[in-house]
Amino acid sequence: PHPPFNWSELVPLRLWGRTLGLQTERSQFLLEGMPFRIFGGSMHYFRVPREYWEDRMLKMKACGLNTLTTYVPWNLHEQTRGKFDFSENLDLEAFLSLAAKNGLWVILRPGPYICSEWDLGGLPSWLLQDPEMQLRTTYKGFTEAVDAYFDHLMPIVVPLQYKRGGPIIAVQVENEYGSYAKDPNYMAYVKMALLSRGIVELLMTSDNKNGLSFGLVEGALATVNFQKLEPGTPLVHFNSVFVLVQRDQPKMVMEYWTGWFDNWGGPHYHCLSFTEMVNTVASILKLGASINLYMFHGGTNFGFMNGALKTDEYKSDVTSYDYDAVLTEAGDYTSKFFKLRQLFSTIIGQPLPLPPMIESKASYGAILLHQYISLWDVLPSLVQPIKSEFPVNMENLQLNDSSGQSYGYVLYETVIFGGGHLHSRDHVRDRAQVFVNTMYVGELDYNTVELSLPEGQGFRQLRLLVENRGRVNYGLALNEQRKGLIGDIFLNKTPLRNFKIYSLEMKPDFLKSLRHTAGWSAVPDYFVGPAFFRGRLWIEHQPQDTFLKLQGWEKGVVFVNGHNLGRYWKIGPQETLYLPGPWLWKGSNEVRGFGVFCVPCVKSFPCPSLLQIIIFEERTAGRIIQSVDIPYLGRTQYVD
Repeated sequence: PHPPFNWSELVPLRLWGRTLGLQTERSQFLLEGMPFRIFGGSMHYFRVPREYWEDRMLKMKACGLNTLTTYVPWNLHEQTRGKFDFSENLDLEAFLSLAAKNGLWVILRPGPYICSEWDLGGLPSWLLQDPEMQLRTTYKGFTEAVDAYFDHLMPIVVPLQYKRGGPIIAVQVENEYGSYAKDPNYMAYVKMALLSRGIVELLMTSDNKNGLSFGLVEGALATVNFQKLEPGTPLVHFNSVFVLVQRDQPKMVMEYWTGWFDNWGGPHYHCLSFTEMVNTVASILKLGASINLYMFHGGTNFGFMNGALKTDEYKSDVTSYDYDAVLTEAGDYTSKFFKLRQLFSTIIGQPLPLPPMIESKASYGAILLHQYISLWDVLPSLVQPIKSEFPVNMENLQLNDSSGQSYGYVLYETVIFGGGHLHSRDHVRDRAQVFVNTMYVGELDYNTVELSLPEGQGFRQLRLLVENRGRVNYGLALNEQRKGLIGDIFLNKTPLRNFKIYSLEMKPDFLKSLRHTAGWSAVPDYFVGPAFFRGRLWIEHQPQDTFLKLQGWEKGVVFVNGHNLGRYWKIGPQETLYLPGPWLWKGSNEVRGFGVFCVPCVKSFPCPSLLQIIIFEERTAGRIIQSVDIPYLGRTQYVD
């Protein structure tokens, strides 16, 4: 018989002389030969400011969890083909080492595809430059790119495995492939790509119950994703999920969905009451299963990285990834946290660490956007156009060392004579504002494919400002996620030709140039975009988290001190953007090129911080934004 299960010894820093790793023995896991259950929680390092990683991990421990799970986003680590970034907020080694320091094991989910409501499911958009590309298959163009990526990723991961003294006890092979299943050889390829590069820990797969049998690969433990058990017979239902694919093995829910994500134009979802959620978790645990809470802490889709869904219609995800999870977007406790802590402490039978104090939030009041510059005035000096006879989609623009443009906006400009009937033939991805010279005419998107252009004298400029609202991250349409204009646009049944194409990725270098460009002027009483607006706020004390409310603004993006906070849109549900305190600077001398000087003083309080805001507004701008201490993510809708 096994010795009594001693949770306190089964933590990364106390297990030395490791040899066995995580194993399966009939219906239970063993860790170093001792019975072990995975009480896990998902948190993604790329969605949480690095300064807060440890705080969220301590809250995991305080909830009673012993394992952290994270995805690895290929499209952030290799934004440009062949150039890899594992620094700062993408420092995976530091993140995993911090998990070990705080007594958490790790289940790593390296993809290459991760879903995760993340642009293209974490796949780099430059893969779509190949018109024949077949993502998530053994197509040569895809596997060569995966191999090159894994050649850089795995040397970071391998030394952090359990048998090498690290926290990684299991590695997931791809992600929910049973719902895609286009290539019967693909999962074996991904498995070998991991094994051949030194992965030696337990392998797992992860699928929803309908895809479970189609996502298997020999040598990997199948796990399941879901939110609710069938009423009345949870034991029968849960066991039946596994009975056809792997008998007499430990049962694990890799993704127990603690909430759900939101789409622009929809409600803010609450899928479960905390009581219902905890009851379901308790039922799963009573069955002897292991569990991972997806998400424990959701965080934020900073920048342009949100994903989208395409079923009957295209729906892009909001900036917040609050997910109605166990912790809020800003890392605060919810009722779910305390109920789960109570449940896990009962099962563990040992005192849990005290929950860390929550960080207070600040309300800095109204921030005046005092200057603006029109997009039309910015273009000639800041963006060099690409000239092309035909429209070119975003990914195939000759930019970024031939990796194309991944995110943001593209402006297509051509010359027309007269007006008439403009038709997109459904070639706009995803939303285009249409201008004749600088006059706004209307929008083209998936639902609106034609517009009337007013007649006029002589030659005029037709401009289409096209936004990539986020690539689909789940389903069978991944290969069709090219953005911008993906084909011809017709005026009076004649395809338009001879374009100037301006890339508007709005990267840090562009923002730096924008700050120093001439032409900023006072904001008039009424102005219609597209335009950039800027303002400042001095913060007298230690910066704290806050939320920016954009009432009176229509649609656009907010940048604070060079960080892209993400998109806002008046259609909701999300009405505030999360601004982490660590992203506010301490003022001293010249502040990051803004030409603002701090006069040395002998006051007792610390030097103030400068909040420098740039907003790109597509249409109707307000004059102020509000810094508030409470988020507003929209009118709640409870979903059965």
